Amino acid sequence: MGSGQVTSSEPFDFQGKHVTVAGLGVSGVPAAKVLHGLGATVTVVNDGADERARAQAAELEALGITVRLGDGDSLPEGTELIVTAPGWKPDKPLFAAAAQAGVPVWGDVELAWRLRGPDAAPWLAVTGTNGKTTTVQMLASILKAAGLRTAAVGNIGVSLLDAVLGEEKYDVLAVELSSYQLHWAPSLRAHSAAVLNLAPDHLDWHGSMEAYAADKGRIYEGNRVACVYNVADKATEDLVREADVEEGCRAIGFTLGTPAPSQLGVVEGILVDRAFVENRQKNAQELAEVADVDPPAPHNIANALAAAALARAYGVPAKAVRDGLRAFTPDAHRIAHVADVDEVAYVDDSKATNTHAAEASLAAYESIVWIAGGLAKGAVFDELVTKAAKRLRGAVLIGADRALIREALARHAPEVPVVDLDRTDTGAMRAAVQEARRLARPGDTVLLAPACASMDMFVNYNKRGDAFADAVRELGSAEG
Repeated sequence: MGSGQVTSSEPFDFQGKHVTVAGLGVSGVPAAKVLHGLGATVTVVNDGADERARAQAAELEALGITVRLGDGDSLPEGTELIVTAPGWKPDKPLFAAAAQAGVPVWGDVELAWRLRGPDAAPWLAVTGTNGKTTTVQMLASILKAAGLRTAAVGNIGVSLLDAVLGEEKYDVLAVELSSYQLHWAPSLRAHSAAVLNLAPDHLDWHGSMEAYAADKGRIYEGNRVACVYNVADKATEDLVREADVEEGCRAIGFTLGTPAPSQLGVVEGILVDRAFVENRQKNAQELAEVADVDPPAPHNIANALAAAALARAYGVPAKAVRDGLRAFTPDAHRIAHVADVDEVAYVDDSKATNTHAAEASLAAYESIVWIAGGLAKGAVFDELVTKAAKRLRGAVLIGADRALIREALARHAPEVPVVDLDRTDTGAMRAAVQEARRLARPGDTVLLAPACASMDMFVNYNKRGDAFADAVRELGSAEG
């Protein structure tokens, strides 16, 4: 790790400054209101002009904010700063024009970071391709168990601007950050941060795997206490090595195996800390049991270890780690056990919207009837199928890009029976569950881990998971 004192960014006086906000939506509207309230002259530009955009524009215009709908490419005259929604791609003409004019571009995270007060709560930050939300929620649960005033914020739904500018005073914040948000947050400096894992995702936005990894790695810049990495994912450790951090900041690994010094890991069903203890060459601190993690699937234990590492970096006692993990309940549609029918377990992991998440889910069970498919977003499935082949009892495929999975199964698991459901109506999930039941044997798990996005058939992954759970409950009631 490089070292070098990193000072926090200078306060920015917005009074009279001409600020362009790029994009309405979840982050753009609050950003525009905050900047307007700070005395800036705000112009909002937005590509689309649909009904929702027009309603948001009317709300902002009533406050005296200029909104230009259907014009997201040109730089408004006199712009001194752009604050962009995280989803806007870096190759947009607006940003090329800004670069040419020497105008800085911030995301909503950068804006929140710059607006923190002098005695603001430090940030414990988490990114990674999968597991971010669960890890941040576990972390917040552990911090609360230690008696600290905290909240899970960022990419998780609670706006960082609200957390930073609201009435409530926090001791420390558990912050989920996406690669998009990190791309536009040049001066962010966390107390400690974790990159959970790296797998190809959002490459259409970043342009390459290297650019995606580099944006994830920004989370380590200027860390004060700990850069937490995944021992099983060398790319995360490489990002720590490349980061420029404050003097004394440590690299802390987490592993599902026995931890070396400066790591957290698992020994005989116990989560242990060999990083934040006296004489870490010889000593380890018990933190919690694997059974305290819900659900105790391997990738979720990794999430718990990463959360524990960040909490321990902040000085939280071991007991709070155990109490916080016990108090935590995962969100819906994340390896959620729906029911047992005829001695077959039905598990909803609709949140597994990419191959990396589905791989972790499939690794958690021994004998699986797999329900998969949807929108592939450019993914390939060969590696996923190769790793899971020996666990598969059968597969039921749904959705627009199911042929890609069917072909990967034919190549790498030709003996696995496959049901290809060529339908996208509302009854398709019910049919998929019925086919899965037909393939399953007592002791098997029917697992919805689609490895694809849901929007070809469902509004979102939540609705897809709900449809699965409803179909499973129908099986159970028909049996009863």
